[in-house]
Amino acid sequence: MNENMKYIVTARKWRPQTFEEVVGQAHITTTLKNAILNNRIAHAYLFAGPRGVGKTTTARILAKVLNCLYPKNGEPCNECEMCQSFANSQTLDIIEIDGASNRRIEEIRTLRESVKYAPTKGNYKVYIIDEVHMLTTESFNALLKTLEEPPEHTVFIFATTDVHKVPLTIVSRCQRFDFRRIEMAAMKKLLKEIADAEKISIDDMALTIIAKKADGALRDAQSLFDQVISFSGENVDSSDLAKMLNLIDEEIYFTISDSILSKNFSSAFDVTQKIYENGWNFIDFMNGLIEHFRNIMTVIITKKSDLIEEADFYKKKYLEYLNKFSEGDLLRILAFLNKVQYELKSSPNQKLKIEISLCHLIGLEKSSTISELISKIGKQDSPSKGQVVSDFSQGYSASPKKVNSSISNVRPVKKEEIVLPEITSFVPPSAENSEDLNEMIAKWRSFVEQVQTDKMFFGSILLNANLVSYSKNMVQLEVEHPEDEDIITENKTYLDKKTKEIFGEKIDVKVSKEKKSVVTKKSTITNHSNNSTQTDEDPIANAIINELGGREIKR
Repeated sequence: MNENMKYIVTARKWRPQTFEEVVGQAHITTTLKNAILNNRIAHAYLFAGPRGVGKTTTARILAKVLNCLYPKNGEPCNECEMCQSFANSQTLDIIEIDGASNRRIEEIRTLRESVKYAPTKGNYKVYIIDEVHMLTTESFNALLKTLEEPPEHTVFIFATTDVHKVPLTIVSRCQRFDFRRIEMAAMKKLLKEIADAEKISIDDMALTIIAKKADGALRDAQSLFDQVISFSGENVDSSDLAKMLNLIDEEIYFTISDSILSKNFSSAFDVTQKIYENGWNFIDFMNGLIEHFRNIMTVIITKKSDLIEEADFYKKKYLEYLNKFSEGDLLRILAFLNKVQYELKSSPNQKLKIEISLCHLIGLEKSSTISELISKIGKQDSPSKGQVVSDFSQGYSASPKKVNSSISNVRPVKKEEIVLPEITSFVPPSAENSEDLNEMIAKWRSFVEQVQTDKMFFGSILLNANLVSYSKNMVQLEVEHPEDEDIITENKTYLDKKTKEIFGEKIDVKVSKEKKSVVTKKSTITNHSNNSTQTDEDPIANAIINELGGREIKR
């Protein structure tokens, strides 16, 4: 390149000159090339899509090939007189119009008059109107007739980033092509080729940062690429790039996910302080954290990192989380983070909000599925005497399951040999009308959840209480501990006010202490070979005590 030539930005210097060079829009360029080869040229085209993805570039290549003297396989030769005159902006047969600047009806009327004249040298007179949605309603109406029946030698190409603002009467008269966002891999590949050609050293992580920041717009990526080179020179380092753009260090997200696994609460404050000291935006941080756990979920579900838009270094780090999180855990984490993200925008103290939220996040306990619990039971070896009743949380019910036992030291038993404990002291909740039972339970749970938002501790006590009966104006609860009964009684004024607020009328909440006597029938496993009863050294009973919080009932 001549040293006396002025500097040309990358987006212009590396603008595609053929359909083959257009990145990420093969579905459009292939259609246009075939139309040219088959001589099926439409009189109007509409190119719609986000900014910086190649709409105007494709329009210029189409206009050039329509007037090229020696086209090759639907591509312009870029060497003939017509191609050269277009490259030098000297042709009168390809007219580019800025829709934002020439939106008035006077300009459109002038355009209508010029359409009548034949092209000077080329085969077609091509009008490229950029940002066509900026035209006024009157201008669109003035275009309609010309657009529907233009002279044979005229082709219109409209480009817009907001196709919804283009009247349907215009859209219906055009062949519409929708441009896609450029994929990160394609963007990184092109930037790497440009860097190599310009003799610029740039690592994969820096390319990833540029491509992510561009958000699918190749022109944005090329502009950022120029800015980075101005900052770093011919050796672009990802750390310099992060400093220049003041990007949040992605290692901070891995610190949080690792802290959840290790229950390291202190990291919540370290992370928040680092965000504050670096001047990073808390909302941007929360968006990045949600994306981070989305990436982990992608790895957990697909067992690979192909769907993650990150540098290769981080893709390998995400793969290390395989089998460390469950799908259920990640769904709970993402639901919690989405709620925090919504609340953060209106929070008066975002730093405090983030600190508390991260502590909650780290404190989330790992959930276990029924299959995992059964698997743990199968691994138990130590025996236990007596009968067992499992203390499951209120609201859960057991259902019969067929399980393939893997316990090596217990003989297989048939289904009919097992007699489950019969609990005679349990009184199911009752309602005035049995058909309202489900609705009653749902209303009470909803009420308790709203109490928890006001008074977390008091709401937990109500949640652990046993709902015995419910009528129009009265709820009967049973509690295990006497102090719980006292707390509920002390909050009677609050309950009266809250029930009236939620249910529309005051509900009298009565509470009594739970009955302690639990009578069970003997749980036996009958051995058909010797008719003896096996009640001692039962590993399954022992597992229920250790893993599920059951308790032994002494005889």
